[in-house]
Amino acid sequence: MKNLFCFITAGCLLLLSCSEKKHIAKPGGKDLETIKIMSYNVHHCNPPAKPDVIDLNAIAAVINTAKPDFVGLQEIDVNTTRSGKALNQAKELAAKTNMNYYFAKAIDYQGGAYGVAILCKYKLSDVQVYPLSSDPATNAEPRVLVTASVVLPSGKVIRFANTHLDATSNPTNRSMQMKEINAIALKESTPFIITGDFNAVPGSEVIMAMDQVFTRTCFTCGPTIPADKPVKCIDFIGFTTRKPLLVQAHEVISAPEQSDHLPVVAVLGLKP
Repeated sequence: MKNLFCFITAGCLLLLSCSEKKHIAKPGGKDLETIKIMSYNVHHCNPPAKPDVIDLNAIAAVINTAKPDFVGLQEIDVNTTRSGKALNQAKELAAKTNMNYYFAKAIDYQGGAYGVAILCKYKLSDVQVYPLSSDPATNAEPRVLVTASVVLPSGKVIRFANTHLDATSNPTNRSMQMKEINAIALKESTPFIITGDFNAVPGSEVIMAMDQVFTRTCFTCGPTIPADKPVKCIDFIGFTTRKPLLVQAHEVISAPEQSDHLPVVAVLGLKP
């Protein structure tokens, strides 16, 4: 009878633990502060099946459905001929998602600018834009890393970063750029979170270099490109291990028509 009681008690505890998946606790009984991060290459808000269409509403809808606190956007147009000379995509997406923003230009393009952007629910401060190196012989498109400090509701400070690494077939530039990003991240004493299109797959020289400094939110990573029939993952979210964070969730979102990449979302818990 005693053994039966123990068995029933253990079973009840198991059921209770399963029913409490949404509650995340830390030592002392207080809830762990969490933040939701998204990385999204938006293909200048041009649905691949509609070459002449710019659809900010479609991209904004994906973001609003996911409800992230931070978004790293790649391939953003500002005042370009192809997207609209009066259109600042970063600013408009920020307005449509009720977030703050910062656009970082990588290149001049069609009378405007093209680059990456940060969207954030919270105020961005101490924004830095770092040009990333490339071998002149490759004649590659310039790339940048943008970083910003953010004070969370708890008072904790994090550094959020976004990038889009070189897309040429030779990995030389990407490897060089990743090493520069690693060096920048290692100088930070606060948690450093990065999003980006790294144009490299797990196991490559570039991602192995990333893994030396960052913990990715996925180890067996779902494919993100091409969006309609994804076969490989080149979009990642990571964080430095100097100030450890806890990965609560990681997901590749199904949005096959809005861009040529699928967005990646992760939930991170901040240790006290």
